[in-house]
Amino acid sequence: MKSQRSPQLWLAILGALSLASCVPDIVRRETDLRLPPSYAATADTVNTGALPWREYYRDTLLTALIDTALAHNQELQVMLQEIAISQNEIASRKGEYLPFVDVRAGAGAEKAGEYTRNGAVEENLDVTPGQRFPTPVSDLGLSANVRWEVDIWGRLRNATEASALRYLATAEGTQFMVTHLVAEVAASYFELMALDNRLAILDTNIAIQKQALHIVEQQKMAAKANELSVRRFQAEVLKNESRRYEIRQQITETENRINRLLGRYPQPIRRNSSEFLSLLPDSLQAGLPSQLLLYRPDIRQAEYELQAAELDIDVARARFYPSLSIMGGIGYQAFSARYLVTTPESMMYQLAGELMMPLINRNAITAEYRNTSARQQQAVVNYERSVLTAYVEVSNQLAMIENMQQSYELKARQAEALVQSIDISNSLFLSARADYMEVLLTQRDALEARMEVVETKARQLRAVVDLYQALGGGWR
Repeated sequence: MKSQRSPQLWLAILGALSLASCVPDIVRRETDLRLPPSYAATADTVNTGALPWREYYRDTLLTALIDTALAHNQELQVMLQEIAISQNEIASRKGEYLPFVDVRAGAGAEKAGEYTRNGAVEENLDVTPGQRFPTPVSDLGLSANVRWEVDIWGRLRNATEASALRYLATAEGTQFMVTHLVAEVAASYFELMALDNRLAILDTNIAIQKQALHIVEQQKMAAKANELSVRRFQAEVLKNESRRYEIRQQITETENRINRLLGRYPQPIRRNSSEFLSLLPDSLQAGLPSQLLLYRPDIRQAEYELQAAELDIDVARARFYPSLSIMGGIGYQAFSARYLVTTPESMMYQLAGELMMPLINRNAITAEYRNTSARQQQAVVNYERSVLTAYVEVSNQLAMIENMQQSYELKARQAEALVQSIDISNSLFLSARADYMEVLLTQRDALEARMEVVETKARQLRAVVDLYQALGGGWR
């Protein structure tokens, strides 16, 4: 009978193994990167993004602010702790495929009923001549135990490697945050300098308007002007004096924003705003689009996350296969402390192996397996999106720098012409060859033109900052 049933038993086991190893089909998406060979007609491998930020930003006051921000920014400190958490996760995963060894010591007591099998045995069995089992029976033990899951299919090692890749992704995410922090401090610093220049221009214009108001008042006293012209000049002066407080508020808010980035309470920000309009961007080189894959931390972060997602699929697939666990232990066990370490009588040991595989109701592991496939496809899309976003950002900032340079030159010429027209309009007004409205409009146009020059310079410098960040600069 046994010889007839054995083949059937083996066939059943083989059938169960075949069923257990049947893995559902999933979709694993491949990356599709089609980066253009260059940003323009000419290709140059020199890339400004490779420069350390200390070499890119030459203003010592600005570099001192960036240093403080990197040391004390609170969001960055939180991200650094995320790196520590990811590093601990690697150690935790690595320990899963190593043997677990623990030491146990225990004590207990038990009394069996006399009319039970154990009770009858204890009643009639001598421990030593003339001595019977004590009642109740103690149970003392001291042992070392080993548990080890044999990583046949690489599930545990793949999970460890995925954790290591996510650690690297977290580190790259922190570097990406550093590039944002450096750019934000630099952009706010230049914005603060622009506000100072706007305030200085406004003060100069108010002084000119007050002088014109004084002239109109003198002409009214000489019956050469009327009350309407005086009131219009007064209104213009009051309007611009009101704008001074708006700009001062913006200066306060910008200083506080920089202080918050630096992780400190509000205090004055040192800057040399008198050189703002003379600031010229150094020669900027965008390099090749393919260099973004090396220089941009967010792209490297997405790449590590993609690699981890691909390993997650292998980890999930391994759950369909049998797992082998080995357990063993060695130690001493006795009912009395004086017999506990008696060798070899009180020694005990055990060795066992366990082969376990999912057979029925595999919905949970199937669902997780399909989820890993979906997350892998998401990771591919995120990676491709990061590359596309980086290319578009660089392209936009290159165009912005070029266009703002052309715009700045034209607006500077416009402002110069309007500033010169102020003196002309004043002379014509004094000689009664122009009315007060022409003087007012000329002063107003000159003010707005000079403000636009400052605004254009600010946008130009912001593009310089953004291009450096878009190229992957700022974290070195």
